[in-house]
Amino acid sequence: MLIGFVIVYLAITIAIGLYAARRVHNATDYVVAGRSLPLYITVATVFATWFGSETVLGISSTFLEEGIGGIISDPFGAAMCLILVGLLFAGPLYRMKLLTIGDFYRRKYGRTIEVLVSIAIMISYLGWVGAQIAALGIVLNVVTGGMLSPETGMMIGGGVVLIYTLFGGMWSVAITDFMQMIMITIGMLIIGYFLSTKAGGVGVVISHAADAGKFSNFFPELTLPAMLGFLAAWVTMGFGSIPQQDVFQRVMSAKDEKTAVRGSVLGGSLYLLFAFVPVFLAYSAFIIDPGLVEKWLAEDSQMILPNLIMTHTPVLVQIMFFGALLSAIMSTASGTLLAPSAMFAENIVKGTMPHLTDRQFLLLLRCTVVGFAGLVVFYALKSDLSIFAMVENAYKVTLAGAFVPLLAGVYWKRANTAGATLSIILGVGSWLFLEFTAPEGVMPPQLAGLFFALIGMAIGGFVGRQHGEYHHHDGNAHQAAE
Repeated sequence: MLIGFVIVYLAITIAIGLYAARRVHNATDYVVAGRSLPLYITVATVFATWFGSETVLGISSTFLEEGIGGIISDPFGAAMCLILVGLLFAGPLYRMKLLTIGDFYRRKYGRTIEVLVSIAIMISYLGWVGAQIAALGIVLNVVTGGMLSPETGMMIGGGVVLIYTLFGGMWSVAITDFMQMIMITIGMLIIGYFLSTKAGGVGVVISHAADAGKFSNFFPELTLPAMLGFLAAWVTMGFGSIPQQDVFQRVMSAKDEKTAVRGSVLGGSLYLLFAFVPVFLAYSAFIIDPGLVEKWLAEDSQMILPNLIMTHTPVLVQIMFFGALLSAIMSTASGTLLAPSAMFAENIVKGTMPHLTDRQFLLLLRCTVVGFAGLVVFYALKSDLSIFAMVENAYKVTLAGAFVPLLAGVYWKRANTAGATLSIILGVGSWLFLEFTAPEGVMPPQLAGLFFALIGMAIGGFVGRQHGEYHHHDGNAHQAAE
C-alpha cells in the first residue's frame, strides 16, 4: 500500500507539473513564472526553498548527535537568509526586473564579474541539489524495503523531478510547491501528534531533550575558536545563501514588489517554525525505541526518523510521513535544479550568443536543465558526504565570492568593478588557501573569505573608477522589460 501510494504521488506530481507547463509561453514564464504569483503561492515557494531533505533528515539527525549547537546554520541561518532577502534585497532587485541574479552583477559590474559570480553560484548548487537527490534515493530505498537500492532510487527520483521541471519551469515549481507545502504542514503536524502521544506527550520529549543537554549549547564557549566557529556556521547559510538563484527566482516571481517582500519574510518565518517539527519527531525515538536510536547512531543517523516511522506507526501515518518527505525533497529539488540551469543559459551562454530568439533561448534553458540534472545525479552517486554536510558546504563559495559584491552593489554608492574584482579574488583565494592548508584552524576558511572579500571591496571602492554600466543601462533595462 505504501509503495502504491508513492507511485501514485509521484505520478500526480508529474501531472500537475505538466499541467502548469501550459502557462509557459516565453523565457520569462519559464524562469520567473511571468512575475505573476500571488502572496500565498509566493510564501509556499519561499518556504519550500529550504524545507527539503536536510530539514527533515539532516537537521533532525544532527540535533540528535550534537544538540541545538549543531544546527546553528540550518534552520537559524537559513531562516535568517530568507528574512533578510525580504527586508533588504527583494524590493531593490524586484524593481530592476532581472531574469537571474547574475544579471545584477552584469549591470552593476560588467560581463567579467557576471561570469565569475555565476560560475561560483552554479558550483554551489552541486552540493545543494545533490543532497536532495541523495535523499530521494534514501526514501525510495526505505519505502521499498530495500527492493530499490539508494543508487537506483536517486536515478528514479532525479528523473521524476527532471520531467516536470523540464517542461514547466518556474510555473511547475510554483504550483507543485503550493501543493507540497500543504502536504508537508498537514502531514508533519499529524505525525507529530501521533508520535508525541506514543512518547507520553510533547512535554515528556522536550524534558528528555533538555535533561540530555540538547538545548544547553546554543551559544558557544567564550573562547576564540568556539565563537568564530559559531559565527561561521551562522553566516555561511545566513549570508552565503542570499546571492542564490533559487531564492531570487522565487521572490522575483511575485506579482509585485510588496508581495515579493512579504512572501520572503513570511516564508522564512514559517520555515524556522516548521523546521523543528522533524527535530521533535526524530528525538521522540529516544523514548519510543532507544535501541533503534543506538543502532542507527552507530551506522547512519539520517536513517533514524524513516526507520522510526516504518517500525512504530501504522500504514496511514507512514503514507503521511513519506508523502510529506517526498513533497519537501521534490519542492526543493525542482527549484534548485532550475536555478543553476537558468544562470548557465542566461549569464554564460547567452552572452556569447546575443542574437538568440526567445524561442531558441527557451530551448537552451530546457537543454541546460537536462544537462545539469545528469551532472547532479552523478555527483550524488559519487559523494560520501552526509545530506547536512552537502548543504552546509554548498554556500561557502558564495559567502566568499558573491555576497559582498551583492550587498555593496545594492547599498554602497562607491561599489565598482575594481572593488568587486578584488572582493572575489581575495575572498575566494583566502577561503581556498585556508580550506587546503588549515581547514580545522582557529579561523574558519569561509569566514576568512568573507573578511577579505569586504577588504577587497573597500579598497577597490576607494581607489577604482566608478563603473557606469549599471547607472547608464538601468533605465533602458526598465523600459525594455516594460
